[in-house]
Amino acid sequence: MLFLPNIFVSPLDVLHQQLQQPSLFYFHLESFLRSIKYEIENFWEDEKEHPKPTKFSNNKIFIIHGHDEGTKEKVARFLMQMNLDPIILHEKPNEGKTIIEKFEKHSLDVGFAIALLTPDDVGNSRVNEKNLTYRARQNVILELGYFIGKLGRKRVCALLGKDVEIPSDYSGILYIPLEEETWKFNLAKELKNAGFKIDMNKVI
Repeated sequence: MLFLPNIFVSPLDVLHQQLQQPSLFYFHLESFLRSIKYEIENFWEDEKEHPKPTKFSNNKIFIIHGHDEGTKEKVARFLMQMNLDPIILHEKPNEGKTIIEKFEKHSLDVGFAIALLTPDDVGNSRVNEKNLTYRARQNVILELGYFIGKLGRKRVCALLGKDVEIPSDYSGILYIPLEEETWKFNLAKELKNAGFKIDMNKVI
């Protein structure tokens, strides 16, 4: 119902009045259609630009990293040694996209994600400000959670740097310590368990 001072007007009455004046009816109809077109073009996601993958990639591995360039390069070289394709976001062209658009595009069809929890930041709760602990970058924690939701825990592996605080929601989940010499072997086992073709003889 439409409310006017001292009058209740039914929408059917309004439609009936507009049908008596075709030019007015078509004017309102055209305005309505234009508003729908504007909303579709500006607010709806483009499925062609971000199509949903039908299956996981069998060779693309997304590397989630912070500021530790040495560890990032070490892991990337190991993946290439295993004939896998490491996806490192900042190495991909921007194509005029925002960071989140670029991230969405290159994370679309990966089959596995490796999070490098390296000691890039420090922090603690406000009640314990003096005892700072090493933490991974905030983007690493965000992307770790994103891929756990997207791929499932079986297809996400965290490599933990020395003395790095583990996110509270991730406590109890097994991770691979980077300081141990067996990290390559353990990572290869996780990849193999996730369905990747891994030649364990190549793991050094």
